[in-house]
Amino acid sequence: MLVAAIAPIAWGSTYVVTAQLLPPESPLWGSVLRALPAGLLLLALPARETGRRLPRGAWWWRSAVLGVLNVGAFFILIYLAAQLLPSSLAAMLMATSPAVMMLLAWPLLRERPHVLSLIGAALGFAGVALMLATGTAAANPGGVVASLAAMTMSSVGFVLTKRWGGGVPLLSLTAWQLTAGGLAIVPVALVIEGLPPALTGTELLGFAYVTLVATAVAYVAWFSALRHLGAGAVGLMGLLNPVTGVVLGAAIAGEAFTPLQLLGMALVLLGITLGQPFARRLVAHISIGWPFARHSRIPPSTVEATSPEAASSSAAVRARAF
Repeated sequence: MLVAAIAPIAWGSTYVVTAQLLPPESPLWGSVLRALPAGLLLLALPARETGRRLPRGAWWWRSAVLGVLNVGAFFILIYLAAQLLPSSLAAMLMATSPAVMMLLAWPLLRERPHVLSLIGAALGFAGVALMLATGTAAANPGGVVASLAAMTMSSVGFVLTKRWGGGVPLLSLTAWQLTAGGLAIVPVALVIEGLPPALTGTELLGFAYVTLVATAVAYVAWFSALRHLGAGAVGLMGLLNPVTGVVLGAAIAGEAFTPLQLLGMALVLLGITLGQPFARRLVAHISIGWPFARHSRIPPSTVEATSPEAASSSAAVRARAF
């Protein structure tokens, strides 16, 4: 569970880093410089750490598909949503991802969503809405479609990563997705933004953090969590992303922090907690010891009276009496 929290916290920190350190005029090239170096860096690690260097068999096309879903197309659609929607509305639409991951995991992974997980997803969405809603957001239809498409693509990609990635070493699994995703963005960035921008020393430091921590480490942690937890539980942990953004925005950038946002954060944390396996175990343990459950058990005498041996004995007694 703690490993799963690394990724959304790191992703949430990129909002402040991007606003404070990175060039605002080239978001697509920023996505390339975030994903591609992270993938190449993981591939450059010793072979004993990453496993096989080149994809093999079906992993050739699977790594490309997952790279586009989780990184390439996702980053491009997020860019479009950011151009057309207020960031608060885009983040609220992305907060539906846990519920979508639960629904996708049912047919693809045979992970039937638990009622507590569904309640947690609803609470988490409500909490994000309270944290980010301003009441002035205009819903551009194109932006809504782009944001929902980004959310759906990443949800499908994460579930397929869990389904397809079982036999692939974790670092290799992550490296090839980041590399393929970064390469997929390059032609789009060339068409829309032209050549890559020249970077200052401060911007290089910002990209170093985003590449190493918020991409390489974060995606490794995320995919590791998908191997050990259900897709729904991991998806709910993703709601820590906007929570981190709000907290760091208030602490570092001096943004306003209201009691309504505090209430929203509490709802998000409650929703995440309800969706974790230990919450289901706790509820099951409590229900076993619940007074109604204890009193509703069939008494031993009733069980004995309804057993086959007791029934035949009772029938013999009635026959003799007759």
